Parts: sequence; structure tokens; C-alpha cells
Amino acid sequence: MLLLAPMEGLLDFVLRDILTRVGGVDRCVSEFIRVTGTLLPDKVFFRYLPELRNGGRTLAGTPVRAQLLGSDPASMADNAAALAALGPEGIDLNFGCPARVVNRHGGGASLLREPERLAQVVAAVRRAVPAAMPVSCKMRLGYDDAALAVACAQAMADSGACEIVVHARTKQDGYRPPAYWEQIPAIRAAVRVPVVANGEIWTVEDALRCRAMSGCDALMLGRGMVADPGLALALRAHELGGAPAPLPWSALVPHLLEFWELVCAQLEPRQRAGRLKQWLNLLRRRYPQAQTAYDTVRVLTEQAAVGVALRRIADEADQ
Repeated sequence: MLLLAPMEGLLDFVLRDILTRVGGVDRCVSEFIRVTGTLLPDKVFFRYLPELRNGGRTLAGTPVRAQLLGSDPASMADNAAALAALGPEGIDLNFGCPARVVNRHGGGASLLREPERLAQVVAAVRRAVPAAMPVSCKMRLGYDDAALAVACAQAMADSGACEIVVHARTKQDGYRPPAYWEQIPAIRAAVRVPVVANGEIWTVEDALRCRAMSGCDALMLGRGMVADPGLALALRAHELGGAPAPLPWSALVPHLLEFWELVCAQLEPRQRAGRLKQWLNLLRRRYPQAQTAYDTVRVLTEQAAVGVALRRIADEADQ
């Protein structure tokens, strides 16, 4: 199983739409919806997950699990119940966000220092939503170190989590390589629910090493999938015994145009050019042509000018 990671400020519903059109992804997880003590109105849930209007799936048909972030069991339960009524594929709980502002208020990775409180949050959410609705968790190896990794995973599983994604770094590690995939087998051995490996999977070769070191068949792809939208398809090809064919630039450019159309239709004007530049910036890791495209649009701010530049890039890709 290949999952598409939640990435605050990057992998939102627009990019989910595009990447699931490319294919190879079994399930997505939304950006986290922050719960701070009040019951959020439905419009907030729809803002983060417009897929709720499509049966909880992207337009390509890929299910999307809704992610909540918070530390108060009662408030998390109330919001999970309200969200569940709108029909997501499931509820995911964020215990891995390393952002300072989130951790300062007791959310995200900060709960990895308190397995008992973490268990209370999971149990409250599990009780609040229908029994048939999956409740999963995403964690890191720990806050400062991995000393409580197994205890936290056990707390999640014992409190009703049906699946645990492990980002194989601590909060203090941030996103600095490497990811410590070798730490995951101890977690897998301690729980009776599926464990998904995540972190530093940029290539098919990375994915194979991660599987070998972690023992996990299921993987969650994040920045690697954004930088190489054909990564999941290439991994699928390898699994079927074929050569993992890369997605060529000429095949990606139409998706860039679709992305720009969606950005212009769905996001505020001040966000549009920045979102395109953000994606092109990551694409430079995989595609030399993305460097030229990035340099072209980097200095542009007007929507019309960006559109003209993209069409020129598309014409050149067809030649």
C-alpha cells in the first residue's frame, strides 16, 4: 500500500487532486485540521477537505482520510464526531508535527512525551466516531529521542488506532536526513496493527531500502512524491516485475497546467503564483527542465503573465 502524506502548506487538496490523477496512490491524508477547544463549523472541514463533497475521494477516486491535530480528548472527540458525519474515508490523528507553534500549545509531536495523554486522545476519538470508521495515527520516533517510541505506539494501538504511520525521525531531527528506518521494527513487534514507514523516500531505491530496513510493506510518500509525481507508479512497476519507468517531463507538463488552473480557480490571488513556484522548486530535484521553468516564473507575480509563461513551457515540452 502506498499512501500520500499530509504536508502542511504544500500538499493540500489541489496538489492531492493532481498527484492522484498521475496515479499509483492508494490513499491520501489531509493537511491537519487544528482543534483548539471549540467545535469547528462544517465549513472549516470542507475548506481542508473539499473531497467531502465527492464521497471523501479525490476526483481520481482516491480516498482521503481527514487528519485532526489537538491535545484535549473531549474537544478532539467532539470534532471527530462532527467530521465523521460528513463522510471522510477515516480519521487520522497527528502526533508528529514538529512545528514550534503547534508543540508550544501541546499538539503534534509534543504528545510523544506523554503516552498516557496520547492514549486518552486516541480513545476519546475512537469512541466518538462510528465503529466502522478507521481511526489511524501518525507519529515520529519521539520528541528529543526515541526512548518512548514503542510506548507511544502501544498507547495508540491499545486505545483503538487501526494503523500507525511512523515518520522515522524525532521532532528534534526535523526533516534533516537520514530517516532512521531501522528503528521501526521494534515498533512493529510491539503492536498488532499495521505500521506504515515514512521519511526520506525519494526514489524507488529508497523505497526498497526502507522496506528492507523497516519490515513495512506499506509506505507513506511525502516530499519524494511531490518532487517526482511518477514515484508511486514507478514503485508499482517494480512490484510487478517491470522496469520502473520515470514519468517524463513532457507527460508532467500537462499536469502542471492543470495544477495552475486549479490554483487559479480555488485559491486566493495572492497565493497563486507562490504555490506554483513552490511545486516547481521541489520538481527541480528530479527534472532539469523544472529549473528552467522555475527561473522563468520566479520573477512573475501577475496571473496572466504566469499563464503565458506556462503555455510557452508546455509548447517547448511538446517539441
